[in-house]
Amino acid sequence: MMSETTIITHNNAAPPHPLQEFWNYFSENKGAVVGLYFIIFAIIVAIFADFLAPHNPFEQYRDALLQPPFWMDGGSTKFILGTDDVGRDIMSRLIHGARLSLFVGVIVVTISLAIGIVLGVTSGYFGGFYEIAVMRLMDIILALPSLLLALAIVAILGPSLQNAILAIAVVVLPHYVRLTRASVIAEKSKDYVTASRVCGSGPFRMMFSVLLPNCMAPLIVQATLGFSTAILDAAALGFLGMGAQPPTPEWGAMLANSLQFVQRAWWVVTFPGLAILLTVLAFNLAGDGLRDALDPKMKR
Repeated sequence: MMSETTIITHNNAAPPHPLQEFWNYFSENKGAVVGLYFIIFAIIVAIFADFLAPHNPFEQYRDALLQPPFWMDGGSTKFILGTDDVGRDIMSRLIHGARLSLFVGVIVVTISLAIGIVLGVTSGYFGGFYEIAVMRLMDIILALPSLLLALAIVAILGPSLQNAILAIAVVVLPHYVRLTRASVIAEKSKDYVTASRVCGSGPFRMMFSVLLPNCMAPLIVQATLGFSTAILDAAALGFLGMGAQPPTPEWGAMLANSLQFVQRAWWVVTFPGLAILLTVLAFNLAGDGLRDALDPKMKR
């Protein structure tokens, strides 16, 4: 009798809130939780960079060229992570570089996701010649090496951070278009779509009010992973001198400017490289956790 009462009580319990259910699945991936905490830390650092940076990232201390970190200098230096070849504080430049890298990620993902959703939803819904034209264009972009295509676009438009952002957005656009199109094709034959069409929903409402909300889960995961791709590509373009231009505190540009000192001043290369590595790794781990939490096939 007691067991039946317990079963009835358990069956009548209210289901968990969707956010609580999401966090339960997301938190099972410990790596994803660590990645999320690091992303939150990076966002806080980027927002309060002006207050957290101990020095001006552009100021040159001519009496402290290639100053080593404080633990190598007996604690006498005022530069925690040392200075570069013109006496700029590396820690301050890394902190301001976090703001720039996250800004690049947000803009690239926003542009590519918005255009990718429009092209993917419309091509998947209408089909025909329009779908063929859009997908063959995406295939052409995917057939070209991504970094070389980005370099070609920046070379045509001119080296700058704005043009690098545009080039990266073009390079990653096919991933969002193909993913959105595949999701729309899988969804548009289901009963709820047929019911909406019978009720008189027009094409615009069908695409963006009925189909798109049910296609967002994989797009959210792809957008999270796209942050790491955008940051890595921006660093690569900066490293090649085609992205952010000196003296902008950008991690890739910091690596490019310090390669000649790698043997006698390891800190000018190591710390920007670690910043790129940890940030990209954090977004990849968080993306894996989002995939596990949003994919119904991964749930028990």
